[in-house]
Amino acid sequence: MSIAHDHGGHGPYTVEDLHAREDEGRGLELEDGWLVKLSPNPLHNITYERLRQLIRTAAADAGASLFVASGSDWEIETAAGIRKPDVIAVPGDVADSWFDGDCPATIPGHELLLVVEVVSPRSGSEGRDRFRKPQEYAAMGIAQYWLVDYTPEPFVQVFVLEDQEGPTGKKFPAYRLDQSAKSGDILEVEVTADKVFTVTFDPKILTERPRHLTEL
Repeated sequence: MSIAHDHGGHGPYTVEDLHAREDEGRGLELEDGWLVKLSPNPLHNITYERLRQLIRTAAADAGASLFVASGSDWEIETAAGIRKPDVIAVPGDVADSWFDGDCPATIPGHELLLVVEVVSPRSGSEGRDRFRKPQEYAAMGIAQYWLVDYTPEPFVQVFVLEDQEGPTGKKFPAYRLDQSAKSGDILEVEVTADKVFTVTFDPKILTERPRHLTEL
């Protein structure tokens, strides 16, 4: 795990410690009292920005009320602390309430419709994206989790939330793989907001070289 020490401190850290840093915690998450570095790169960032545009456009075309954000500056609360998914989708009525003064510093995870994590291979965050974060997001009741690989070829996995039965018979929320698609396939994902809409795309467009740099 990549640890980001704060002014020589030894932890554990709190949400207040994260936000009190000179950089206001940019590029960091809070996990079990420790500050951990995110691992972005240009292609990672292009991938999630294109996904954000796809989701946003599909919602707008269907007339669904949805706020879709991308980037590490949006924070959500989980049992581990603070996570910064690559893409989040917030119901329109929740986002609208922010303009009435009900604007939290971090967004409660249970208010999200879906989250997307784009995997940076061979990084400290890869294991968290594949194993740790799905458990946290499921526990918060987030209906969909998309896990995206952009290398060696684009590959998208869509997980949906359902109740699963543990060894003792007690049920708990967990993700089930609903569908996946690689470059050359067509993915059709139905998202439930105030109006149901469908995001349809070939994963290859996530890393296609643009014809002009202005398209980045």
